[in-house]
Amino acid sequence: MEPNAFKAGLAGSHDAPMLGTWLMSAAPAVAEALGFCGFDFLVVDMEHSPIDAAETIGLLRAIAGTPCEPVVRIPWNDQIVVKRVLDSGARSVMFPFVQSAEEAAAAVSYTRYPPDGVRGVAAIHRASRYGRSSDYLRGANAGIAVVIQLETPEAIELLPRIAAVPGVDSLFVGPGDLSAAMGRIGEVAHPEVQALIAKAARDAHAAGKPIGIVGGNPDMVARFLGYGYDWVAVGSDLAMLTGRAGDWIGAIRGRAAGAAPAAVY
Repeated sequence: MEPNAFKAGLAGSHDAPMLGTWLMSAAPAVAEALGFCGFDFLVVDMEHSPIDAAETIGLLRAIAGTPCEPVVRIPWNDQIVVKRVLDSGARSVMFPFVQSAEEAAAAVSYTRYPPDGVRGVAAIHRASRYGRSSDYLRGANAGIAVVIQLETPEAIELLPRIAAVPGVDSLFVGPGDLSAAMGRIGEVAHPEVQALIAKAARDAHAAGKPIGIVGGNPDMVARFLGYGYDWVAVGSDLAMLTGRAGDWIGAIRGRAAGAAPAAVY
């Protein structure tokens, strides 16, 4: 098996925090282009986009030709979904809305072949190079990274217990859902939300576990890095596309409005 650079980064192989972004557009060309932009990882988001298993394979193929590592966020902590995503070639999986150590342990078990877990065994699929990788079944368990996402104050309160679950490689804070669960929906920058985000980073480090997060812009990402987050995503492909498009069309319209009237002949 090829080494999982994202998992190695979580273990400390990077000298600086890992930086990435979200993929929401389901467009392989966009994923491939972003893979050459200097990001360390790209998150294929199956939770909040229409991306399905077949489209995930296309995105993984596109990213595979770049220096970037893919992380797949599945739609739910579901054994069948995990099996299909892993067989599709995902090696780093993010589990949304985990609320307890028991749920985290179940997530890990879905990524492990017996006797360490309950992942179903198939001989021929993309992950095993269609059966041509002779060591896949023996090496898969150790090569898969499990990321557990915490999205409520209750989950963050249980962070030390969740972090202690064997097989959990990293934690991840979902700031949007966290702010909503705190009664501050859309207010990620609110001091109360920020205080809990900072606490999560401190608690993760105390537990000896790397922790990630996503920020909507570079300023917010810088704030999260200041809290000690080990890996941070900024926005998404669609956010960058629409943001840049809005800036450009606004600038053009502004210049056009200030331009001298065209001569009339």
